[in-house]
Amino acid sequence: MTIELAPSILSANFARLADDAKAALEGGGTVLHLDVMDGHFVPNITIGPPVVASLRKALPDAVFDCHLMIENPDGYIPAFADAGANWISVHQEACVHLHRTLQLIESHGCQPAVVINPATPVHTLDEVLDMVHHVLVMSVNPGFGGQKFIRNSLNKISELANEREMRRLDFRIEVDGGVALDTIGDVVRAGADLLVAGNAVFGKGDIRENARKLLQTARSATAAHA
Repeated sequence: MTIELAPSILSANFARLADDAKAALEGGGTVLHLDVMDGHFVPNITIGPPVVASLRKALPDAVFDCHLMIENPDGYIPAFADAGANWISVHQEACVHLHRTLQLIESHGCQPAVVINPATPVHTLDEVLDMVHHVLVMSVNPGFGGQKFIRNSLNKISELANEREMRRLDFRIEVDGGVALDTIGDVVRAGADLLVAGNAVFGKGDIRENARKLLQTARSATAAHA
């Protein structure tokens, strides 16, 4: 799997959102991670379809990875697809009928993905691993940026990587939360290939250089592991 950096706009300056996003992509990001929070499933509120649609106008060619941290995602999937999402991920914990929800995402022309919180075991995804584009492992409790990386997430990443190999599946493994220069190598060595980084990209310093260093460090870990 190709290692890719997915800058998370949650940590960007929303007064210059499109410019910050462009800088992160120019620094080596290949996917833009858009965190959608509703104040119910998680204790924070972020963006909705209108912001996604506006950002799509500014970045017509970017891959938008919409992470829905919301209750009743089925009611909003069509709107995010229409706004310009390419990938849509939903939480296992928020979906009563997960299989149906993933089918709904695909029916709207988007790549379906599933997310698990830190306390959710990997085996709860056994029945849907063959139908998802990627699995997102939360390495912090969802809701806020800038949190400390939960080390046990590495075991879950390894478990998913082993399951993928054993079952000969091709889903990708994404990680979100506390991914920075001091953790990104461990995340890659555990088996992740889609790396979401927010504060480490947008928090301070030059956005392009931050993204470049993160991606370089991740790919160096891959080379060392090989």
